[in-house]
Amino acid sequence: MAAGIAITSEEGQLYNARITWLLVFSCAIASTGGLIFGYDIGTSGGVTSMDHFLKKFFPDVYKKMKEDSMTSNYCKFDSQLLTSFTSSLYIAGLVASLCASPVTRAFGRKSSILLAGASFLAGSAIGGAAYNVFMLMLARVLLGVGIGFANQSVPMYLSEMAPPKSRGAFGIGFDLCIAIGVLLANLVNYGAEKVKGGWGWRVSLALAGAPASFLIVGALFLPETPNSLIEDDKNHEKAKRVLQQVRGVDDVQIELDDLIRASNVSKITKHPFKHIIKRKYRPQLVMSIAIPFFQQLTGINVITFYAPILFRTIGLGESASLMSAVVTGAVVSTTIFFTLLIADKVGRRVLFMVGGAVMLVCQFLIGGIMAIKLGDHGRLSNSYGILVLILVCTYVAGFGLSWGPLGWLVPSEISPLEIRSTALSIRVAVDFLLLFLVAQAFLAMLCHFKAGIFFFFGGWVALMTAFVYLLLPETKNVPLERMDRIWREHWFWRRFVLDDDEDSLGTKAEAA
Repeated sequence: MAAGIAITSEEGQLYNARITWLLVFSCAIASTGGLIFGYDIGTSGGVTSMDHFLKKFFPDVYKKMKEDSMTSNYCKFDSQLLTSFTSSLYIAGLVASLCASPVTRAFGRKSSILLAGASFLAGSAIGGAAYNVFMLMLARVLLGVGIGFANQSVPMYLSEMAPPKSRGAFGIGFDLCIAIGVLLANLVNYGAEKVKGGWGWRVSLALAGAPASFLIVGALFLPETPNSLIEDDKNHEKAKRVLQQVRGVDDVQIELDDLIRASNVSKITKHPFKHIIKRKYRPQLVMSIAIPFFQQLTGINVITFYAPILFRTIGLGESASLMSAVVTGAVVSTTIFFTLLIADKVGRRVLFMVGGAVMLVCQFLIGGIMAIKLGDHGRLSNSYGILVLILVCTYVAGFGLSWGPLGWLVPSEISPLEIRSTALSIRVAVDFLLLFLVAQAFLAMLCHFKAGIFFFFGGWVALMTAFVYLLLPETKNVPLERMDRIWREHWFWRRFVLDDDEDSLGTKAEAA
């Protein structure tokens, strides 16, 4: 155990906490739920650039890529069937994330994590054995169910287990695992593309079962969060014992009292999806929708889903495209790890601002180079190809500093217990809806917008940076059960929170 850290709540009381091995183990295992999401993102983009995979399942795309010299560079991968392969997962994930809210609330965070691993494992097995498009789509649906449950339950588990002073570091572990999953998938794709006989794509799809198996086995040993134990069981002593073990101290009464108080409010909330639309929860509802909406419109999907395809578009070969995706994956993983180390020191808002500025500049520079130097039927020179790769790496570094990890961290920490599961379900559902729409539209947008696609996403980056500057208060070091303070003190949101509180007091007075 590390040295003790005194964590102050708004009344000046102390949360006693140490960074214990149990805390580190629990959060590390739970964070691997991000591996399955990241691995799928990397795999779906990688296999769709492999010749043998395209020839077997999407022969029209393969023919355009190899034989059609008249089709624009930006349009060779524009296929509705190929798009459906990628985007079908996100519809399944959207539905699953909404179903995950009552499951997580009723049966605990650990149960949802186990269900996520089991569904993803089944999907990976079917995908690796697929011999027709129907099997591919069935695999994608099962993978989507697994990711939907993982993305809803894992961030909640991490935010509830971590002490306030270190919540940013532990919460960002989830997004770090997403980035590592993408990197591992890109490495597997690079090796699988070289397998003789043309079955390397099966290796890429089937190996998704490895992180899923690790998640299942690890989750069996996870303790349930104290919040969940109090919410589901009136045995407060059990929750207290877990809290003492996780915090590494005996005196946890102040934090336990806060958790019990929050649970009592949560228990009278019978219909959380109706409850969250109340005026007092307007800030959490807006953030649960706006943050994933903006995260998907950073343009990161240009890099993650279709990085190999994008690099082939600018003239790189199959192996070079996959290796370039490996490089970008390594950059974003490294940057997210750096963000993990500094998020609780510099705060969320500073990282959003800096990362947004970096992404904005890179989007416009990439778009300008591709518009001027690539064209519809040209090919970038080696020097410009390297420059685009450097700009892409700088762009993903900006994403890894801001909207990547913070897009998951902030929604997981801003909501009170009574709406926390519901708010995260909405956050994940919006994420999957936008993932679906972007995946469904991106190849067609690339075909019609051409290099303008980068200016399109750059405009959104400017808008979302202004949104954060004006409307998102700082959340670092604030205990979860005291998070309502930041909204009461914010210049814009306080009118919703305070007005609703006054209305509630007036109603109670009239009733008395």
